Amino acid sequence: MRSIWRTLDRGDFSAIAAVCLAVGVIGVSYGATTITAGLPAWLPVLLSVLVLAGGAEFLFVGIVAAGGSLVAAVLVGLLVNVRHLPYGLSVPDVVGTGWRRLIGTHAMNDESVALALAESDRDRRRAMYWMCGIGVMLAWPLGALCGVAIGAAVPDPNRFGLDAVFPAVLLALALPALRNPRTRRAALAGAIVAAATTPFLAAGLPVLLALVPAALLALVPRREPKPAAPEPVTADHEPVTVGDHE
Repeated sequence: MRSIWRTLDRGDFSAIAAVCLAVGVIGVSYGATTITAGLPAWLPVLLSVLVLAGGAEFLFVGIVAAGGSLVAAVLVGLLVNVRHLPYGLSVPDVVGTGWRRLIGTHAMNDESVALALAESDRDRRRAMYWMCGIGVMLAWPLGALCGVAIGAAVPDPNRFGLDAVFPAVLLALALPALRNPRTRRAALAGAIVAAATTPFLAAGLPVLLALVPAALLALVPRREPKPAAPEPVTADHEPVTVGDHE
């Protein structure tokens, strides 16, 4: 920990603090939304400590609150967390070994990986990863706990707009990826399937079905443009030799 303080500067700590503050605010929305949905107060706090994955937890709670099956909620949460597999492959040098790997793997999240990959120096990459990871490990459960308290004290916490915080964050994170045409087509296909099947299927199942066309379109090999045919050589463009200028 002492080496982290020596490696990072004030600007780095300010960036990490801003990230943790944003995570805490989303955690408040998560805790309040869970209470508003009628779920027990201990559930968001327990999930925030053991799972520590905002997207998966929001989807799990939303599916269960909507009356969906527990199996569907778990499967959707696991599918969302599949992104941690490439995360682990991208930062193997900062997670650590032995018992540190257990903590480092649990602290792996979108924010800590993004800040780590933005650094080229190995020491700074490790310091950013661990500092942000530990910060999120504290901010997310604390935010969820505050949200639970707000949800229990305020009759309708949604009037403060807390229910819109997480969808807005997800949309903001997804917009840059939608600039890619293939990603945009896959997302559109999944959205159409989910919207069409929502009135007929239990909560959670439309999300699972939406992954099928999205994955198929995303895996379609990209067609490379055909190289332009070379222009025919005419008499006006014949190579000139030295003998032509005698």
